[in-house]
Amino acid sequence: MTLLLEQLLNGLQFGVMLFLLAAGLTLIFGIMGVINLAHGSLYMIGAYAAAIAAERTGSFLVAVPAGLAAAGLAGMAMEYLVIRRLYARDHLDQVLATFALILFFNQTVTLLFGRQPLFVSIPPALNGSIEILPELAYPVYRLAIIAVGLAVAVGLYLLINRTRIGMLVRAGATHRDMVRALGVDVRLLYTAVFGLGALLAGLAGLMAGPILAVQVGMGEQILIMTFVVVVIGGVGSIRGAFFGALIVGVVDTLLRAFLPGLLRQLTTGPEADALGAGLSSMGIYLLMAVVLLVRPKGLFIANA
Repeated sequence: MTLLLEQLLNGLQFGVMLFLLAAGLTLIFGIMGVINLAHGSLYMIGAYAAAIAAERTGSFLVAVPAGLAAAGLAGMAMEYLVIRRLYARDHLDQVLATFALILFFNQTVTLLFGRQPLFVSIPPALNGSIEILPELAYPVYRLAIIAVGLAVAVGLYLLINRTRIGMLVRAGATHRDMVRALGVDVRLLYTAVFGLGALLAGLAGLMAGPILAVQVGMGEQILIMTFVVVVIGGVGSIRGAFFGALIVGVVDTLLRAFLPGLLRQLTTGPEADALGAGLSSMGIYLLMAVVLLVRPKGLFIANA
């Protein structure tokens, strides 16, 4: 039971990280209709900027705004220079252009910092563990990630559902031409939404730095899973991104933690480990297929 609770917390922490990425991605796709494969590169930029700032200043408090600023500025520059020219283009053009951006960002980071991974120390104030149950001590930093992710989820809910900006965002997701006809500067709205998505990706990247290696290509490793979250939750739905991310995070973590052990009880030898690893990797995609069979548009519709 202690191990199960620990893995549930790990799944929740992973799900929160996926939510920060999926929220920006579903806003961008739901409002602008742009398939942005380079969204994971913003995650990488935030992680690298925070890692470099932490290394040179020794302060994680400085690293946080550095990572957010770098990801946000990179996202708005990407939207202004490239994405803005793709709104009226076919999705294939968007995929090719944003894939080219992935190659550009990866090569740029390689030229600037090399291919050697960077490692970020956990902030001293968040180092150590806290005893949740008598036999369960859980890292404080992972609990902080969960708390930040939940706070961001609440903030996004209030922004989207309780403010004028949120009203425009929700309207832009379903009635783009009407919003333009009412005199709203749609280009400015798109830049703001893209910047918000970039900030969320950068936040996920800088928080992942102390628990993962910061390296070239780290964005692509998590991007596919982020798309799975968006599809399961429903394109354009922040609530769908939240619940979809938690479901995917918990399911993926539990499968990887327990499925190989269960298969070892049914069969012996390396076949059990190979089968367990394969089925664990397939789990979230099977989950996506089941969800789409039941609800082809995802668990929640846009603006829900």
